[in-house]
Amino acid sequence: MDAHEVNRVRAMLALYVADVFASVPRKDQRAKGDCYLRGLMLDGRRKSIQAMASRLPDGDEQNLQQFVNQSTWDPVPVQRRICERMLPLIAPTAWVIDDVSVPKDGRMSVAVAPQYCGALGKRANCQVAVSVHAAADTASCPLQWRLFLPKEWASDTGRRTVTRVPPEVTHREKWRLALDMLDTLAGWGMRPPVVVADAAYGTNAHLRAGLAERGIDYVLAVRADVTAHPFEEQPVAPARNGPVGCWPQPRYRHPAPSVTALAAGLAQDAFTTVAWRNGSRGELRSRFAAVRIRPAGKAVERPIRTAASAEQGWWDGVLPDCWLLAEWPEGAEAPTDYWLSNLPADMAIADLVRLAKVRWRIEHDYRELKHGLGLDHFEGRSWPGWHHHVTLVTAAHAFLTEQRLAPKAPGPASPSTRSSMHSRTP
Repeated sequence: MDAHEVNRVRAMLALYVADVFASVPRKDQRAKGDCYLRGLMLDGRRKSIQAMASRLPDGDEQNLQQFVNQSTWDPVPVQRRICERMLPLIAPTAWVIDDVSVPKDGRMSVAVAPQYCGALGKRANCQVAVSVHAAADTASCPLQWRLFLPKEWASDTGRRTVTRVPPEVTHREKWRLALDMLDTLAGWGMRPPVVVADAAYGTNAHLRAGLAERGIDYVLAVRADVTAHPFEEQPVAPARNGPVGCWPQPRYRHPAPSVTALAAGLAQDAFTTVAWRNGSRGELRSRFAAVRIRPAGKAVERPIRTAASAEQGWWDGVLPDCWLLAEWPEGAEAPTDYWLSNLPADMAIADLVRLAKVRWRIEHDYRELKHGLGLDHFEGRSWPGWHHHVTLVTAAHAFLTEQRLAPKAPGPASPSTRSSMHSRTP
């Protein structure tokens, strides 16, 4: 946005800030929030505090630094209010689990470590944040963020103290952070229609089990080497060896093939052409097949066996079934992409495909978050500062999304700002 556009929406932004930042106790802090949001939305290559302050007529670098890096205002009720406004407006078809990496120099920025950096496509010194987004074809919005704390930070007292990492925060795998965020949102009375994620998350059987335990439907991309038994295959108990000893447990007679082998073994007429949306160059379509399978592997079998043994003392060996969705584009030598889904067995393949492909919206909006609103331009080093900045970027993105989708529609009344005043920083 240029300065003229920012001035045109100042009144609407003031009402938005008054509502979203109602939990922030001091009027001067809310004014700084308004200023910071204008700085994020105003045109400019860099969205560091110094750069934004220089563009704003009321920009005071020291005040903005204090508001983001030293102030104790709680971002959690702000995040909740954004969710309350955006979920009814977007009417998401799915929630998407994703992550974003930010290259960093040095070792004193919070949670920085040598790790895979998607922004560079290689292992590098960076921060990684896991996120959950509400997504529809028309818009998306971040609902929650978690900064991934590498293992080396868990016991590094010196860096934790300097960057003000809360004592209760320790290393947790990214898939656990995703489940934590879904649990937080569930505590606010918000549940996803379906959860979607890429293969970095969907391949993890623990995440799939965690979603199933919470009664959450999913359509998750998986790697080609994920294994599964055909739906019709049944486990068989081997013959007992002698008159004494335990009865052998039922098991599948053949090793589980990969999803690649299962998909490649389907007849060509099992694949049907499905269109899922209109792109910039016309209708997007490809060939897909959907079959019921039984995912395998120790990570899948172990919790099922344990639960069955605890409840009934034995397990019949039958693995739960789910959908395998495979894409085999016209002209390709083999299938290219795979998804697992626990949606009902009567689900139409066109609906599975639309859900599997909804992640495009997140990738589109991530570009705006990063390049337009400065998600990765934060130069502070502390844990509170990072969470304040990410919350403010989310608020700016939500405001712009509201203007695009419903420029004259007031936000619904907030039930949470008073009750969430004492929520803790994530």
